[in-house]
Amino acid sequence: MFNPFKKRYNAEEQEYFNFLSQIKQFEKLTNDELALFIPYMYLRKYKQNEVVFFSGDPSHALYIIKDGRVSLSIDIKDGFEQLSNITMGHSFGDNTFLDGTKRIYNAMVTSEQAELYVIPQINIFEILINHPEIKGKIMASMAELYNQYTSNIFKEYRSNFGFFQLSSVYDNNP
Repeated sequence: MFNPFKKRYNAEEQEYFNFLSQIKQFEKLTNDELALFIPYMYLRKYKQNEVVFFSGDPSHALYIIKDGRVSLSIDIKDGFEQLSNITMGHSFGDNTFLDGTKRIYNAMVTSEQAELYVIPQINIFEILINHPEIKGKIMASMAELYNQYTSNIFKEYRSNFGFFQLSSVYDNNP
C-alpha cells in the first residue's frame, strides 16, 4: 500500500544508497539507515603515491574508494609486503569500528589519482550509539567479513604449510 508520508529520496541520495549497499559493512542496511551516514561522507582527492595512513596511526575514519586504486601493505623489516590492491566500491580501515585502535597496515594510492569517501569515526559512533539496530547489522557484516578472512588464512596456510606458526595467531590474545 502506498504511504504518502514515507520519506522519499532524490536521485543523488539513491546513488549514495546504491554505492553504499555494495560495501560489506553497509550491505544489510535499509535506505533509511544508510541515509544517516550520507551527511558524514566527505569526498577527498588523493594523488599517486600519496599515503592515506600508516600502520600505527590512530584509526579515526573509514575509507571507501569511489574511484582509483589503493595498495594495502604491512611493514616487513626494511620494506613492505603488499596485502592487497583494492579499487572502486571497496572499503578499508574497518578497525575504525573499534574504539582506541591503531592502523595495522599502510594504505597508499597507486592509481594516478583517487577519490575516497571518508567517514569519521566520531560520526560512525554517534550513529551506532543512537541506533543499536544499525550497530547490530554492521557488526553481523563485520563478523562475516572476519570469518572470510580467517577462512582465507587457513586456506593459504594449508597450501603453504610451515611458513609461519599458526598457533601464534590464537596464542596472543590480549
